Amino acid sequence: MSRVERIEAEIAKLKPAEARRLAKWLEKYFEDEWDKQIEEDAKAGRLDSLIEEAIEDHRQGKTRAWP
Repeated sequence: MSRVERIEAEIAKLKPAEARRLAKWLEKYFEDEWDKQIEEDAKAGRLDSLIEEAIEDHRQGKTRAWP
């Protein structure tokens, strides 16, 4: 049995309230990981081409005001 399978088996044993608490924790965990990745990508310049593309789209009138 793999590590993930063992974790899944343990999760299946949780009470509903415990499972919801775990789900909230996992959601926060993945949000934090996403934020870290975006920050690292920005610092490394991996988002520069997307930023330039967005600026050019705006210059060409391809954008609209945010509601």
